[in-house]
Amino acid sequence: MSEKKYRVIQWATGVVGKAALKHFIQNPVIDLVGVLVFNPDKVGQDAGDIVGLPKTGVLCTDDQEAIIAMEADAVLFAPLNMADDTVDMVCRLLASGKNVISPAGPFLPNKWFPEIQAKVEAACREGNSSFHGCGVHPGFSGDILPITLIRLCDRIDTVEVTEIIDKVRSPMIYTEVMGFGQDPEHLLANPRRSPTTYQYFYSSMAMIAEVLGKEIEEVTVKFEVSRALKDITHEFGEVKAGTVGGQHYEWTAWCEGKPLVVYHFYWQLGTDLEPLWEVGEDCYRVRILGDPALEVKLMGAEAEDGRRPFLGLPWTGLVGATAVQAVVDARPGVVSHLDLGIVKPKGMVRR
Repeated sequence: MSEKKYRVIQWATGVVGKAALKHFIQNPVIDLVGVLVFNPDKVGQDAGDIVGLPKTGVLCTDDQEAIIAMEADAVLFAPLNMADDTVDMVCRLLASGKNVISPAGPFLPNKWFPEIQAKVEAACREGNSSFHGCGVHPGFSGDILPITLIRLCDRIDTVEVTEIIDKVRSPMIYTEVMGFGQDPEHLLANPRRSPTTYQYFYSSMAMIAEVLGKEIEEVTVKFEVSRALKDITHEFGEVKAGTVGGQHYEWTAWCEGKPLVVYHFYWQLGTDLEPLWEVGEDCYRVRILGDPALEVKLMGAEAEDGRRPFLGLPWTGLVGATAVQAVVDARPGVVSHLDLGIVKPKGMVRR
């Protein structure tokens, strides 16, 4: 029997979008029908050329109206940033009858964005379509992974999820944007991540609480920085000694007067820092405090040079790409990981 084909559009081809696009081209149950790009140099290129694969016959376009008019089952929506009109575009795609899987958000259901959720749900009703916001964090490492590990415990006290990135070993273009190299006191008073940023991750926090039969009562925020002990050179510039060389964000979701879910983010430029919070390879780490306590690290496999690459961005694209079939087949409306259940992507085993 021939397997059902899913007609898919890839929206944007940054690091996240390319990972998804490569999967779509090579997966035999996916029929790539369109690619939306923002770089003028990519317009007119074959989708295969974008990711170093044989030609597909699908040419990249920057014509958003043409994409909206296309017949497709789903759109993997992966713009670089959430702009003011991002939700409106998601709603237009949904209303046109296309299911949308978005690692760029919005991350729903979420009590902090009732107006956005109402707009998305209305668009789903109009197009008889489904919306799924997903990623690695927010997403997989902060909800699916700890929820799965909970079954290995007898009692749960606190679930801790930690993102650890050495931005020298794993360069990222927004290092300067995030305030590395600034005066520590200035950045502490003016953090580049707003104190309300946790709200974008709240759907993952609330999902864990829901599975445990609890409700989050409040979320507290902590931010601290470390100083570079010497000048530190990274791929996108240099951080001077005495300026910000590391950042730690901590968001704690409280339940019944105790921390139930804690998210940590340790971003560091090497190890010549004071204080140095984390030493080790880049990873997502889940610690469950309870009985028995446990710890799991999610990281890339060891490469030929002996190092483990940080795969947060490619994983973000793939966790969305492999959910396409489940979202297309789901009921209309906003669907979370809990609604989708155990996703069973097809076309994964191939030579």
